[in-house]
Amino acid sequence: MNDPLGDMLTRIRNGLMRGKSKVISPASSLRVRVLDVLQAEGYIRGYSRTDFDNGKSELEIELKYNEGAPVIREIARVSKPGRRVYASVKTIPRVANGLGVSILSTPKGVLADHDAREQNVGGEVLCRVF
Repeated sequence: MNDPLGDMLTRIRNGLMRGKSKVISPASSLRVRVLDVLQAEGYIRGYSRTDFDNGKSELEIELKYNEGAPVIREIARVSKPGRRVYASVKTIPRVANGLGVSILSTPKGVLADHDAREQNVGGEVLCRVF
């Protein structure tokens, strides 16, 4: 697998299209940090990590719906392994005129766009959620 974060976002997108309550994805520290931002912004209910005896672990992500419609309308990877996208504080993209959120990997950790502007840091634009 070349793009683990893209794989997790695709699993979330597919689960929402099928109306699933939970999806399962292999665990990694970057995925956990992105899920922390999604949970803090209210796009997912939560997640739990399960560790297995063979050293592998997986994440069970609880998806969120509002009156039967998914809370996440659009979730897309911006920076890909073949083309990394970086943004300074002044050029951090706004999603849906501020209604959505861009998730960035910064020197201060994985942050939502408004938190990155507040802390005056730029970084790699991982994905956008609306």
